[in-house]
This record gives sequence, structure tokens and C-alpha cells, in this order.
Amino acid sequence: MGNNLTLQAETMGQGGECPVPGVSECPSSAQDGGDVDPRNMMPPPNQRPAENQPFPLPIDRQKSTIPKAGTEETWVYPSQQMFFNALLRKGWEFGPEDIQADDMAHIIKIHNANNESAWQEVLNWETLHADECGAPKLKSFGGKAKYFSPRAQFRGWMGYEMPFDRHDWIIDRSGKEVRYIIDYYDGELDPGSHRFALLDVRPALDSFEAVSDRIKVAWWRFKADNFSSEAHSQEEH
Repeated sequence: MGNNLTLQAETMGQGGECPVPGVSECPSSAQDGGDVDPRNMMPPPNQRPAENQPFPLPIDRQKSTIPKAGTEETWVYPSQQMFFNALLRKGWEFGPEDIQADDMAHIIKIHNANNESAWQEVLNWETLHADECGAPKLKSFGGKAKYFSPRAQFRGWMGYEMPFDRHDWIIDRSGKEVRYIIDYYDGELDPGSHRFALLDVRPALDSFEAVSDRIKVAWWRFKADNFSSEAHSQEEH
């Protein structure tokens, strides 16, 4: 089928930011050998070059800043070779001119930057519970690109664009599991930071506590958007 890729971030948008059908290729902890890792629903990492691969790819992996629950370590991002193999596993086919080695380097940087941004958004929410847990950690995650969240569906009914991907992250808050939903929307690529997606990160409405957090933050944002502008207008007059 020969998908022609300029590979800014369109690659991520074809059925999910992480190119594994129904699962995720994001921060990874799986070791070589063994079965699917239940923390990220990923098979063991494949660092071997694919058959007829047109160029070699690095197999080094970058550590994230995202702490891994149950350990003193952080999650580790996939290598360029792992990511390329994941694209092939998802069904992508590349012609001789479709992709270059440098493209994979850009894809990895975009992928990692998006996940770091998502984690910072999670930490912003978690400040509401700083007295309960000062160091939340990521326990597990999975991609759900085909399952739109209720919020995304409502936005779609209102005529807004739909997200190109969705992840659910499970956070360990001092032993309590808290689920976050992350919807990824198309955004402008920032070459400096490699940030691409617009992220809508919020706790899932799985508990009264999460509902309370969502209402509280929505009220704060409403006040910041409306009352501050009114005060500024009055000062000008």
C-alpha cells in the first residue's frame, strides 16, 4: 500500500499515537523475552532490524521523567528500531522514498515530548492531592484510539474535531489507583520542543473525588477566563 510519510506527526494519527493495534508503544518496561507486559500491554521489545529494512536504526532508548509505580525507576521510551518495527506490525508498508532514517528520529522526539507533556498535566491535577501523596507514579497505561471518551463524543456532536488518539493512564497515588483519560488532538508542531498534539488530560469520572476535582478545576478556569477579564476591563475605564 506504500504510505507516503513526511512524518511530522501524521504517523501517530493513523489509529493512535502509538502505532500498535489496540495497545500502546509508549513508555515501556518490557524486557526481551517473555509474554505481554500487563503494565503497558506490549509484547517484548523487538530490537532486530526488519526484513528489507532500507537503513539501520538506533536501538538506544531514552529514559522518561515518568516514575514507574512499585520501583525507584522511570519508564523507558522505545528505541527508533522498536518504533519502526511497531509501525510494520501495525500494517504500515514503506516504499523506497516513503521514509528516511532521520524521520524516525523526529517521530521519537515528538512521541516522547507528547508523553512528557501528558505527565506534566497529570501532575498539575495531582497537586489537588499533594497532602495525600507528594510523589504519584504511573502504574500502567493503554491506548484506546477506537474508543472515544464521552467528552470527546460530546465535542463531536457540537461540531468540534475528534481526537486522533486516546490513552488511559493508571496513576498510583500512595496505593490508590486513579485513572486519567488523555485525548490527543491535532496541533501545530513546535520544532523547538517537538510538541505536536493538543492534550486534554483529566481524571476519569470513576469516583466522587474525581467528579469533585473536575468541578473544582472547571470553576477555577471559568473564573480565570471571565472575572479576570472583567476586572481588567473595569481598570481600563
